Amino acid sequence: MKKDRKRLIREYAEAILTALLLALVIRAYVIQAFKIPSGSMIPTLLIGDHILVNKFIYGTKIPFSDRRFLVFKRPERGDIIVFKYPENPKKDFIKRVIATEGDILESRDKTVYVNRKAVIEPYAHHSDSYIIPKGINPRDNFGPITVPEDKVFVMGDNRDQSHDSRYWGFVDIKDIKGEALIIYWSWDSKKNWLRFNRVGRSVQ
Repeated sequence: MKKDRKRLIREYAEAILTALLLALVIRAYVIQAFKIPSGSMIPTLLIGDHILVNKFIYGTKIPFSDRRFLVFKRPERGDIIVFKYPENPKKDFIKRVIATEGDILESRDKTVYVNRKAVIEPYAHHSDSYIIPKGINPRDNFGPITVPEDKVFVMGDNRDQSHDSRYWGFVDIKDIKGEALIIYWSWDSKKNWLRFNRVGRSVQ
């Protein structure tokens, strides 16, 4: 009887340990959950959206190193990425990639130009019609600038209310955690209800 009980306890302990290790591996290398805390990506992502992030799409990070292997693709224009905030690596930010290494980037009166061509941005939202002149603030006018090697330039979709590369510079590719994949939960804290219409929606 005691042997059966010990065996049962050992089996449960092994199952729990295996599940914990599997969860840690998945979180570290495959999929991770993030909550949207601010409105910088409105209307694409709302405050209270909970998303899953694909952590292996840009390559699996080698522990204790900045190197990656099994790289499926490099960050591309239009990707929505989660990354370490350059001014405080303990914080995670989420923004959209606007330009990648070698691109010449400029903004004129809120219109973004990449390699001297105006970019069609159906996702971009402007809440302020006022245009800040160049030299005073980079919100509406900046550049031209060239994106350095192994860097990306990111901006929030809520263009007039986003703290992004316009203010603090480029994101290093090694600091990118992954690409936003899907909204698995969305809670409206003001109305205290679940946004059913957003659950299961892919992030684009």
